[in-house]
Amino acid sequence: MAPPPTKPAAAKPQQSFASQPVAAKVMLAFFLVALLGALYYFGLHMPAEEELAGVQAEFGTLQAQLTQARERQQEFLRLREELANREGLDQANMRVLPEEAEIASFLQDLNRLADTSGLSMRLVEPRPEEPDTQFVRLPVALRVTGRYHQVARFFHNVSRVDRAISMENIQLSEPTIDGEDVVLDVQVLATTYRRPTEAAAGDAAGAAAPAPAGGG
Repeated sequence: MAPPPTKPAAAKPQQSFASQPVAAKVMLAFFLVALLGALYYFGLHMPAEEELAGVQAEFGTLQAQLTQARERQQEFLRLREELANREGLDQANMRVLPEEAEIASFLQDLNRLADTSGLSMRLVEPRPEEPDTQFVRLPVALRVTGRYHQVARFFHNVSRVDRAISMENIQLSEPTIDGEDVVLDVQVLATTYRRPTEAAAGDAAGAAAPAPAGGG
């Protein structure tokens, strides 16, 4: 006898998301939010942070380079101003104490100053150079005649010349009367200076150095 036919098992009804309990829905929602957050952080936010950090580091480097460039610019401007001042000072020193004797120019200045002061130049006699350790003396013997205020004006004008000039060994002869004016005969040694050459300065320094004491 054949067994009675069995009935097929009833299929379990499928559960939809709406039929899930609230706790499961909350947990699923948290999971999805965490997944989206992780995807956003690792996919978008982290690369953006790394790029921002790189940009900030590059900006800091550029700021440091800019600060250094400004400091170098300030130093350059300071050195340029110092060099300009030094060049001006060197030019002024070259006028006061030139490297060349320039005797012809010096004699022309003396004659011009005597003429503008109203003096008569009786004698102009350049003397030999007198080397020294720091400079070379260039003396010129002068003899001029004129009234007292003209002689005073001559000495004043000489003192205003850029080149260093000293008036030494001033000698006044017996004054003469010209009408109401007193005429003076003045002899003076007008001395100017120049810079010594390196070889001459070395020779002068060696000559000025004391000789070593001999051993017994």
